[in-house]
Amino acid sequence: MDVKSAFLNGDLSEEVHLVLLKKELLGLGFVRNPFEHAVYRRGSDQEILLVGVYVDDLIITGPSSREIDVFKEQMKESFRMSDLGLLSYYLGIEVCQTEGSITVCQSAYARKILENAGMGECNMCHTPMENGLKLSKKEDGEPVDTTRYRSMIESLRYLVNSRPDLAYILKSELYMENPKSRHWAAVKQILRYVAGTINYGCRFRRQSAAECRLVGFSDSDHAGDVDDRKSTTGYVFFLGTSLISWASQKQRVVPLSSCEAEYIASAIAACQAVWLNRVLTELTGRETPMVNLLVDNKSASALSRNPVHHDRSKHIDTRFHFIRECVDEGKIDVRHVGTEEQLADILTKALGKVRFVELRQQLGVVNLQRD
Repeated sequence: MDVKSAFLNGDLSEEVHLVLLKKELLGLGFVRNPFEHAVYRRGSDQEILLVGVYVDDLIITGPSSREIDVFKEQMKESFRMSDLGLLSYYLGIEVCQTEGSITVCQSAYARKILENAGMGECNMCHTPMENGLKLSKKEDGEPVDTTRYRSMIESLRYLVNSRPDLAYILKSELYMENPKSRHWAAVKQILRYVAGTINYGCRFRRQSAAECRLVGFSDSDHAGDVDDRKSTTGYVFFLGTSLISWASQKQRVVPLSSCEAEYIASAIAACQAVWLNRVLTELTGRETPMVNLLVDNKSASALSRNPVHHDRSKHIDTRFHFIRECVDEGKIDVRHVGTEEQLADILTKALGKVRFVELRQQLGVVNLQRD
């Protein structure tokens, strides 16, 4: 639903529609999620109603269509509202809902990026980066247009909202200050990959409450940045079989071993796991089970449960031992997983075609037009 005329009056001495909207939700018995302030909940179990607020737009969901209709009528009594029907497009994200699944993609937005880059008819490629590609801030070569380079990176950053297979390419933002021809060549390969996967997106299938357990994968490369030897953390979280959260980010400290790099990555993932668990508990009104966090480094897994490797871990910053506290309190269960089963690997390094496509499929990123 959309609140009409929310921005037509610029005089802020008058009452602001958005403030009134939040007050109205609280007055109707909704409770604001303390961990995600744009989400409100009313009721529980089969009468639960969730409302997401973005400026003057509302996304409404819940198991009872009757409760949804009642809420819409309540809002129409207080505001001039437009009922836009079933969610199909939101902030550049295309949504398709069927009886058993929901898909999200950004095909139209991706086409706009390619057109702005002058690559609407470019040759396609199978991976967004060459296998093992290492770039440096100190690359030789001709400088490229900084404004254009930054514009492309920022555009691609938003595309990652529905494309976890593109998360690692945000590493290219490290070179925005002084991009060279080799950096631009890497961006062009990303764009060619986008062109070849224009209709790809994520699919979320209907599941029972019992199946919706939170499981995460945490991974790291070791000293992969050739400039400062810092590592890259990658994590993904599934709710049942549906991928709901992902990130690829550079670590802030230089690890002295692969164990330390993996341990730091698992600590960062643990913070996300705790937040996700709290959000889900507030959304459902029920306590959620312990989160399983899978790492492919046995030493890091052991270290999270017991500081047995003192000589190898005594120098690690105290803040990264947060994961031990989570394990001790029963919030997270850290388990070892084989390297071949580590789904977060796609977020830490440039992979070859076979491995990349395999992980992309396991994450649930599929061709929605064909599928």
